[in-house]
Amino acid sequence: MTTTTVTEGPAVLIGYAWRLQIEAEAPVFADGASYAGQIRERPNAAEVLATLTSADLGIMRISDTVLELALRPEQTAGLAPGRVVVDLVRTDLAPDLHLGFLLELPVILPVTRGLAP
Repeated sequence: MTTTTVTEGPAVLIGYAWRLQIEAEAPVFADGASYAGQIRERPNAAEVLATLTSADLGIMRISDTVLELALRPEQTAGLAPGRVVVDLVRTDLAPDLHLGFLLELPVILPVTRGLAP
């Protein structure tokens, strides 16, 4: 059975930092767990556009029910307007555990850009 839930969140602005908090209904984000996720243009795309990990603070555990995803400006700079997808895997288990969801994120070109040296 496939379930689709649509929830609004912040668009990724090309060249700017981006953050999104994901909240689960149950305490599923264990203290000390490690996570990774790859951003791609679409699920079957070969090219990885950016990688998020717990080690580089791209995925941060806020609580047992909240994870925060973060992209740095240099990671969003190479994205094209449209949409990207990301899913998350818990990497401290053997084998790795897919968290069972996929996010589709809008990517937009901001009007104000190119201010940083």
